[in-house]
Amino acid sequence: MSSLRLRLCLLLLLPIAISCVTVTLTDLPAFREAPAFRNGRECSRTAWSPSDREHNPSIIHIAMTLDAIYLRGSVAGVFSVLQHASCPENVVFHFIATHRRSADLRRIISSTFPYLTYQIYHFDPNLVRSKISSSIRRALDQPLNYARIYLADLLPIAVRRVIYFDSDLVVVDDVAKLWRIDLRRHVVGAPEYCHANFTNYFTSRFWSSQGYKSALKDRKPCYFNTGVMVIDLGKWRERRVTVKLETWMRIQKRHRIYELGSLPPFLLVFAGDVEPVEHRWNQHGLGGDNLEGLCRNLHPGPVSLLHWSGKGKPWLRLDSRRPCPLDSLWAPYDLFRYSPLISDS
Repeated sequence: MSSLRLRLCLLLLLPIAISCVTVTLTDLPAFREAPAFRNGRECSRTAWSPSDREHNPSIIHIAMTLDAIYLRGSVAGVFSVLQHASCPENVVFHFIATHRRSADLRRIISSTFPYLTYQIYHFDPNLVRSKISSSIRRALDQPLNYARIYLADLLPIAVRRVIYFDSDLVVVDDVAKLWRIDLRRHVVGAPEYCHANFTNYFTSRFWSSQGYKSALKDRKPCYFNTGVMVIDLGKWRERRVTVKLETWMRIQKRHRIYELGSLPPFLLVFAGDVEPVEHRWNQHGLGGDNLEGLCRNLHPGPVSLLHWSGKGKPWLRLDSRRPCPLDSLWAPYDLFRYSPLISDS
């Protein structure tokens, strides 16, 4: 793990001597090694390589972003998937990262999950930096938050389907159940909520323009959270979805038609045209709202995935000793290696 080194000089008995020491500051967390998760007898073990040219339906592909700020959440998410998977050796992770600290991130993933099959892809922030406008929360404006738009360009062409997961969730069920849903004619599958009030997602400028609001005409007002999506990358490429999303981002940059980061473009392209997935696969909003991050309860019904979307993140609240009750459900997947209070070295 690389670290930041500062050269500090202490002036001793001026002007006779100057003593210099090197102080090492590490800003990436350390993690315990996860156990090896092995396939059950019913699994057909199949190796995967980025150079594969044919789609292999027995392999489950999961995409996540990887950065220093949300690294602890990403590690917990990966651990949770492997722990509950019926065929964990058939799960391949595709991590999207910027060049900054990418070598360190790779070493952390390899040392924490020595048996994991994964690939890291470089995402250039300049691809979206000029298209992003400020939203209601700074975290929503980070370029990597928009990387999900470019999965079809980043991942190998043989990867025809992928599950996209945010870095603030844990899976408490076999991910193969989510993987096997039938997308039918749709590009995206996700839990959706069809009593949404789209007035809340777009500005008055959007609703005052006949051209803009016509994009939602005759569409079901169905909201879906983009932190959990099953994506048909083949259809995404065929229908040039990335171009459509970028078009709305450029309009937003010029005319300010929404406030919520990367979500509204997805609603403008996909609202009412998503394959419904059981709500159990995204118990979202556990991080509270985007401004206060207050504690929230689970939605009614069964749970397969817990998602701390919103301002509050469980690892921050646990460390500050001000956790919400549901943060205890995230804690068992936290592989963070705490430093001892008293060192014996």
